Amino acid sequence: MKKTIIGYIDVINFPELNLYDVPCKIDTGALSSSLHCEEIIKLEKEGKEYLKIKFNNTYYITENYKKIKIKSSNGISENRFEIKTKIKLFNRVYKIKINLTDRGNMKYPGLIGRRLLKKYFIVDCDKKNVSFNIKNSI
Repeated sequence: MKKTIIGYIDVINFPELNLYDVPCKIDTGALSSSLHCEEIIKLEKEGKEYLKIKFNNTYYITENYKKIKIKSSNGISENRFEIKTKIKLFNRVYKIKINLTDRGNMKYPGLIGRRLLKKYFIVDCDKKNVSFNIKNSI
């Protein structure tokens, strides 16, 4: 499969999460991908465990999650929840694992890491919003 050129930032849709036009940093230094959420509540109903996740004042509920350990660029490890979802870039849908964290003090609410990038994309640091610009020109 031919890899697509993506810039260092882009605006990405997360259709299963009902999140659209999310500014994301494309980060070859990060192994995994992250997404800002405001709240995570662990629930149990009829013997099943769920996560209730708050994104932009709306909730998403899933039983498809796991707890992982993330080591940040400053060397500090943190336990986070990870969910499987889909993103839409360049009018194509990709499966992705996203860890959830408070990125409220970050410039970009989303971060796309190497696990996705290495399969499908080449990053050109001189470009930005390549997928978003293509989507809006159609």
